[in-house]
Amino acid sequence: MELTEAMRTTGTCRRYTKDPVPDEVLRTAFDHARFGPQGGNRQPVRWIVVRDAERKQALQDLYLPMWDAYFNGITGGTVSVGALPKTVQDADYFARHLAEVPAIIVVCAALDGLHPTDHELGRLSVVGGASIYPTMQNLCLALRDQGVATAVTTLLCHEEPAVREMLSIPDDYITAAHIAVGYPERAFPTKLTRSPVEDIVSLESFDRPMFAATV
Repeated sequence: MELTEAMRTTGTCRRYTKDPVPDEVLRTAFDHARFGPQGGNRQPVRWIVVRDAERKQALQDLYLPMWDAYFNGITGGTVSVGALPKTVQDADYFARHLAEVPAIIVVCAALDGLHPTDHELGRLSVVGGASIYPTMQNLCLALRDQGVATAVTTLLCHEEPAVREMLSIPDDYITAAHIAVGYPERAFPTKLTRSPVEDIVSLESFDRPMFAATV
């Protein structure tokens, strides 16, 4: 499909059919994804495709307590997500049916392949993700191109020790995200809700919008 259409319609899918995603579809997506940019061409990303029913259930069992705490924060007003009620309901459904998704891809990254330059700034370090998440997004776009939907979650990263043991992940690798993968139960979105360009782009300084708001 046309690239910008894929970019504009690769939303988070939370309801899937039970149809399996063929190996050749996954292989094509991984083949395209590997060309994502990363520092020094160190290529730190590795993928684990989880299809086994027991392993998927174990991942759901780890996911649910994390989700429940987050969900209670949303409903209790202590967590602001800016989401519509239906979106929150769909996310709750997703959490309680995660084991039914055809495949869960665990995104791993080699620690020695990351080069965070912000870890001494006294705030959350995020720079290392620049060598991980562009490749991950490539995978989501490559799957969308083949009619396959995705949902990226990082909640399970909190349970990394348990996931590491379950999937025999070496100690020198981290988990960066988990991606639910399958054919969507509903049609892909034709329009995603995002902030307008006028609100997110500045020129020369943060407080100087680059583009005038349209009337």
